[in-house]
Amino acid sequence: MSLVIRQQQILELVKERGYISIDEIAQTFSVTPQTVRRDINQLADAGLLRRYHGGAAVDSSVANTEYSMRVSHNSEAKQKIATAIAQDIPDHASIFINIGTTTEAIAHALLNHHGLKVITNNLNVAKILSVKNDFEVLIASGKVRPDGGVIGQATSDFFKQFKVDYALIGISGIDEEGTLLDFDFQEVAVSQEIMEGARHVYLAADASKFGRHAMMRLGHLNEIHRLYTDQKPADQYLKQIQESELKLVIV
Repeated sequence: MSLVIRQQQILELVKERGYISIDEIAQTFSVTPQTVRRDINQLADAGLLRRYHGGAAVDSSVANTEYSMRVSHNSEAKQKIATAIAQDIPDHASIFINIGTTTEAIAHALLNHHGLKVITNNLNVAKILSVKNDFEVLIASGKVRPDGGVIGQATSDFFKQFKVDYALIGISGIDEEGTLLDFDFQEVAVSQEIMEGARHVYLAADASKFGRHAMMRLGHLNEIHRLYTDQKPADQYLKQIQESELKLVIV
């Protein structure tokens, strides 16, 4: 198979799945991971896809990647971020947790805590944390998405009732101006209530979220107290972080 044909087929495969790992591509085309990385680098340099640690994706500003792909995407980075956030949450705290695969990793990392009160619109988070007898887990009402997220006006109204210690949130993208972006306007409305109702807002965002575009504006970095990520952000993002006076935690 020629280089050009293989790269065209890789691009078609990534477009079909949204995200695919280097190992999957290597197995599909019977080539080495090093060869796949070279192909991905050339396609990324041509602006045809985005390279990520361990894989590649074609971003859309109007539709998020499928949940099954998001779960495996940057899983190691998400686990490191989750561990760091969990270490900064004291026992017997009250917490909001929103929708996202990173926040689900955070839920797993919180299982060694004691006496937490957790309010969430993420069914997966509720299921993870409900195994702890000393946790109180409240789930918001509303429309349930296939990925376990709960959204809608009733969901937003539910969160308005509370004032908690910490909001642990994920995001789909952060642009060069420090704007927090997501895909679902109903999810954004709920997350805005979550941020408004917390004394401290902690944002979990792996390196792939910087520069990723989505249609909906959720807020700005200046509304965040701590940002947890796995790599040092580029200079334009560091400038926004410094101007927002938030604490940056690189795991």
